[in-house]
Amino acid sequence: MNGSLAGMDVDTKGPRSSLNRDRSFLSGPRLRRRELRTVSRVMREMIRGFRRLHFVGPCVTVFGSARVGEGDTEYELAREVGAALSRIGFTVMTGGGPGVMEAANRGAKEAGGHSVGCNIELPHEQMPNPYLDISVDFSYFFVRKMMLVKYSYAFVVMPGGFGTVDELFEALTLIQTGKVSNFPVVLMGTEFWGPLLQQLDEMAENGLISPGDLDLLLVTDDVDEAIHHITENSVERFRLYRKLRPILAIGEPTRA
Repeated sequence: MNGSLAGMDVDTKGPRSSLNRDRSFLSGPRLRRRELRTVSRVMREMIRGFRRLHFVGPCVTVFGSARVGEGDTEYELAREVGAALSRIGFTVMTGGGPGVMEAANRGAKEAGGHSVGCNIELPHEQMPNPYLDISVDFSYFFVRKMMLVKYSYAFVVMPGGFGTVDELFEALTLIQTGKVSNFPVVLMGTEFWGPLLQQLDEMAENGLISPGDLDLLLVTDDVDEAIHHITENSVERFRLYRKLRPILAIGEPTRA
């Protein structure tokens, strides 16, 4: 497949200064009418995401670095994970960008599965990868993260940087606090995640978290083990066999 976006169902709104808007929004209190405009933009972004993603599931979200390329160990492992998830019936959802995200989407497409990206607008790194059936652009990180969690029944976390760790702990916190069900979280890469696991063990020993908080956290290098864990704790546990159907009379889109 070439690097063009031809054939992709892309949701874009053209050039915009989302970075400047974010800085303004997070800079403290503003005029009330400006806050109201932000609320309106956030609401529109959420509604657009709901409409575009309502029928894509069930999904597994794959998190990981944007800074790896084809041939790298992490890229090829994520590609294998994406293909394996597709074979057991999941839509593969990612942040829609390059690196691990591209690899997981690519693996899903190559296996004949469905591939979705929730892309964030950034001044660098983040452009939609060419292996997406549906790509939805977001200006706000918190809206994008909500979408990546809302439609997923498991999370696979590949090696990555600040964003990846943020997404990992967001998922773990939501599970710990009961805001979402105990969906499985799989960390791929025992060597990479080893120091973090030591830190988590120390947190548990000091009573800062409960040992049971990490019961569904699997750390492995084996794709087959990861898929078995997800099948056992998501597919079978939540009986993920029924899929929603669009109501064409109100203009809901059919699945690509």
